[in-house]
Amino acid sequence: MNGFDAVYSYGFYEGSLRKLIHLFKYGGVTPLSRVFGEFLSTALPRELRFDLIVPMPLHWMRRWRRGYNQSALLAREISRRWNVPAENVLRRRRATTPQAGLSNAQRRKNVSGAFAAKKRLEGMHVLLVDDVLTTGASASACARALKRAGARRVTVLALARTDRRANVFYAAGAANAAAGSSAV
Repeated sequence: MNGFDAVYSYGFYEGSLRKLIHLFKYGGVTPLSRVFGEFLSTALPRELRFDLIVPMPLHWMRRWRRGYNQSALLAREISRRWNVPAENVLRRRRATTPQAGLSNAQRRKNVSGAFAAKKRLEGMHVLLVDDVLTTGASASACARALKRAGARRVTVLALARTDRRANVFYAAGAANAAAGSSAV
């Protein structure tokens, strides 16, 4: 099913947070990465340990058009706050159509085989960072690529999620509820 082992998010993709994410992602308001980095830091239980932080990769053409990878900016902020290296070890092997408007099955098919790791990650616990988690298709595809490269565990951290079913869709530890984080 999912390639990742746990997922955490700061909040739901709605209201003011959704508007801010759109400004950040599509409006070029990149200084929001600092504020979002603070938000993301509060969503992760402090007892977790990671060997590497990896941003969700953009296809080179989309990155060129946008001018930046918003997930890489978020990963850099988490890296700075957690003192864990961030590295772009994933690449998109092919351009995919935007996931918005696709069904769950279409999303999985769209990203199937789209990601590959650039190096070995033997035994590492990797934190995969993205801005929005909807069905988890892209995160699962990336996690599978990271595990094929040797990662032992892959935890996903997203700024916002669309699925409101807390602790039903994805596995997460009981420490999340105790810490008050928004884990799915």
